[in-house]
Amino acid sequence: MNIDIQQLKALLTALAEGGVNEFEFEDEHVRLKIGRGTPQLAQASYAQAPYIASLVPSEPPTSVRPPPSVPPETVEDDSKTVYITSPFVGTFYRQASPDAPPFVEVGSKVREGQALCIVEAMKLMNEIEADVAGTIVDILCENGKPVEYGQKLYKIRTA
Repeated sequence: MNIDIQQLKALLTALAEGGVNEFEFEDEHVRLKIGRGTPQLAQASYAQAPYIASLVPSEPPTSVRPPPSVPPETVEDDSKTVYITSPFVGTFYRQASPDAPPFVEVGSKVREGQALCIVEAMKLMNEIEADVAGTIVDILCENGKPVEYGQKLYKIRTA
């Protein structure tokens, strides 16, 4: 059995709409296991998952938006505005480890293919890259929080 990306997206959508958190299918040709929600990273031991355990925030995540005293720059959507979206359900991380600097900040210039963040899905760390070159206008998710398939992560203004 071959499953294409459209079939997989349709299956993920149906599971999400039905409130299903875990799905497993197996036959003689294929095994498919899908899980939704935030993994229990705090319970992972270092010996079992060294990289995942290192991503557990040492302090509560902070908002990615500036404090209320500094009004955020508003950029209207137009043909030069591009949104980077999550390709799957997972946990959004702005940096590779808790003590590392974020991949990008608001105002950062990015090039096509540059890593912007990590979305952890089913204990796999997936770098999300910029589809276009431009400037980060807004970061639309909070570090360490769950994201959904298709959720907007970054707003980029192309040159």
